[in-house]
Parts: sequence; C-alpha cells; structure tokens
Amino acid sequence: MSFKDFLGNEPTLRHLREALAAGRLPNALILAGPRGAGKYTLAIMLAQAANCLTPPHSPDGLPDFCGRCSNCERIGQSLDLDARVAEAIAIREDMRDIDKRDTRILIQTHPDVLVIPPDPPQLLIKIGQVRVLTREIYRVPAEARRAFSIFTSASFMKEAANSLLKVLEEPPAYATIVLLAENPGELLPTIRSRAATFRLGAIPTGQIEKLLAERRPHDRPVERALIARLSEGAIGRALAFDLPAYLASRSDALVLLRNAIGQADHSDLFKVTETYRAGAEGQEKTEGLLRAAASLLEDLLLLKSETPHLVRNIDLQKELASMASAVTYEWIESAARGLRQVESGMRRNLLRSLSLDSFAAQLSER
Repeated sequence: MSFKDFLGNEPTLRHLREALAAGRLPNALILAGPRGAGKYTLAIMLAQAANCLTPPHSPDGLPDFCGRCSNCERIGQSLDLDARVAEAIAIREDMRDIDKRDTRILIQTHPDVLVIPPDPPQLLIKIGQVRVLTREIYRVPAEARRAFSIFTSASFMKEAANSLLKVLEEPPAYATIVLLAENPGELLPTIRSRAATFRLGAIPTGQIEKLLAERRPHDRPVERALIARLSEGAIGRALAFDLPAYLASRSDALVLLRNAIGQADHSDLFKVTETYRAGAEGQEKTEGLLRAAASLLEDLLLLKSETPHLVRNIDLQKELASMASAVTYEWIESAARGLRQVESGMRRNLLRSLSLDSFAAQLSER
C-alpha cells in the first residue's frame, strides 16, 4: 500500500505530502470530512510516510511509504480500527472491576503512534485518554522520526478538551497530533485555532458508481446507484456499505416517521421499538436506525426545498414526496432535534425502546 492507493481528494493529499517533504507538517492538524471519507486511513498513511525506513521513489518526487518495513507494518496494524478497539474492550472487560474503572481504551501497535478512539459506552474522548497522551507525547520517539497521536473522534468530554488544549499550546517539535472530525465545529474554537485544517470533500456520485462496478460487481446497477447516493461522496463508506443492514434500519425508521406524521395505529411502532434492547448489539442497531432516520429527514428537507435531484433514498422518492407534503420545515427541524436527543440518551444508557417511542409520540403531537 502507498499514497497511490488513496482514492480521491488529490489536492488535499498533495498539500500534506508537500508539508512532509518540506519538514513542515503541523504539530496539530484536523482532518475534516464525512464518515467514510478516508480520514483515519490518511492519518495512518501520514504516520507511515513520516517514519518509513525504506521510502520508495515516487514519480512526483513527494514522500511515500513502502508499507513493508518494520515501522510501516506495525503502524499499519492499526488500520483495522474496529478490530483493534474490540480487542482493547475485551481486555478491559477481563480486568477486575477496580482496574476496569480506571482503564481507558487506547490503540498502540507502534510505540510512537498512539490512536485514541472514543471510549465506550459514552463514546466520548475522556480525560484519562488525554492524560496518557500528555505523558507519552513529551517522550522523545524511540523508533520513529516523528511521533503521532490520532484522535478518531471530535466528541470530547469538557475536561478532556481543556486538557488537550494545554498540550496544543506547547507541543513538542517532534510530534503531530491529528484530530479526525466529521464536523470540526464540535471542537473548541481554541483547539481549532491551534490546528491546521485539511478537508476531504465528497467524491462525485458517478465516480463512486464506476468504482463500485469494479469493486462490487455482484451488486445490481440499481443497488450501486443507491449505495453511491447513500455514501454521501465517501468512497470508503461506499465500498464497505452494508445495504441489507441499511434497508432493515430504514424500514424501522420509516415506521417511526409514519407514526410521527399521524398514523393512528401505533401497534407497528411498538413492535419495532421493543426490539431495541440494551447491550452492544442494541447500541449498534440503534445507531443504524438513527443514521437511516437522519437520511430520510434530509431527503424530506430536500423535497420540500424543491431539489429532488439531490435525494439520496432514490428508491423511495414517491413515498418521501408524499410525506414531505404533509410536514413543515419546523416539523423536520424538530424531528432532527429529537434524533439528537435519542442519541444523547444512548450515552446516558436510557432505555432505547422508550426513547424511540417518546420521539415518535412527541413529533405526532406537532
């Protein structure tokens, strides 16, 4: 693997490689873009390129990495973030309760590259994780030329954000802190002002469909067209898109919205929401529902704004047009706010089925 395998966003990629070549990679940088745009992959690639022991010759003369030396291999072991996080969670679960409370989730497959994901179950960056960074970042790299600390989320607890700000005020010259953000506005303004922002933009739908035809030949053309729209211009999300799982979540989301718009019989609603239980499986299922519902609400807004060519759920366009005619802009705004409240309730371990029932009931009263 090398930079040539990174798809799309060539200008951003070139700017970062030029900074590496000039020895001017920022001490703190924000990689901003939609989920699945490749932010985490790019952050790992930068760490590999900065520390590759046998960098290959690149036709454009800019830094690249071999992917095979000891530094590249160990840093690359963090690429499968979900697997590494699952391993870390399993290790913590096997600890004594007294140790478990003080143990935060961290990924470190190379001694000088620290990956910091949001800590479950709240899925926030916590003060304990930033304290580990503070302890590690002022240690001169043992096996790398440049140390990297990668935050995979912009959702910080207040104390953690303030603690990180102190590090950003006087970062060591040999270290780079990378913050990945779907919405940089989640970060404190004082953090944003101390970091250089690089954005990964959306890839055109036609380009994604063409790539899907090459990488997912077993999908039907109509499925590829739907995936290309739903991936929101993010190539990584498109290639890994689980369409059956999304359609199942969307089916449940439609039940919620239909009831909220005014369906008199709530029996279908209760049948759906009672399946959203506690635990990791229930959390993943609820997250899928919330994403699908948010996508449907965005399509309703686009239809009311008379921009149907931008609708993502193209296979439901007729039904969504009918729903859009029955609601107001204020209703859509209230629904979006209700989804955020359900998501917030998940972090506080509120009963999911009741949260979803409440969401639909409150909207039906509007």
